[in-house]
Amino acid sequence: MIPPLKGSDDAHKAIVWMEEFRCNFLPVVEEGKLLGFISEEIILEANDIDKRVKDFNLVGQNCFVHLDTHFYDILKVAADNKLQVVAVLNEEQSYTGLITVQDTLTSFAQTAAVQLPGGILVLSMNHVDYSLAEISRLVEENHAKILSSIVKEDPLDPGKLRLTLKINQLDLSRIVATLERFGYKVIGRYHETKALGDEKDRIDMLLRYLDI
Repeated sequence: MIPPLKGSDDAHKAIVWMEEFRCNFLPVVEEGKLLGFISEEIILEANDIDKRVKDFNLVGQNCFVHLDTHFYDILKVAADNKLQVVAVLNEEQSYTGLITVQDTLTSFAQTAAVQLPGGILVLSMNHVDYSLAEISRLVEENHAKILSSIVKEDPLDPGKLRLTLKINQLDLSRIVATLERFGYKVIGRYHETKALGDEKDRIDMLLRYLDI
């Protein structure tokens, strides 16, 4: 729904399109090839409204994915480039479209791991102690299943991992007790007490789940 700018378009057109499509960045494409992204801030810093967009210091030249890229990788590319939009290229590396982080989160929020009722646990542990097989065994001993898991570096302690688990039970007390008995540190728990009523609720729950 958001069209790309041609390299020969001027900065004034870019500003108008940003206002029309309510976006902070627009892709710049020349002969099917992604040149990068331009923003209102980049244009204002140059202070030249008649300048061609391809002549600006564009950003996000590597902010692209391919047609078969997974949700997680789209979010990673966006985060690495600090952009809310990601270009989509085909097998010939030609520009085919644009996807926003909001679109990606909305789609991911429809997956079974998010939609199925359950609770969320966040664990902090040393790298050497991470074993999803062992943690899954402890969870299943309490007649529960891990629906999905996400592991990342602990932002408060780079030497540790932070593991976020979606579990198909609302009452996590017994599972927490079991994990703590085996030396795992539970630093957060979230109980989904009712069905998520609308898209905003699903996105909020998803962001909390991803710990973004």
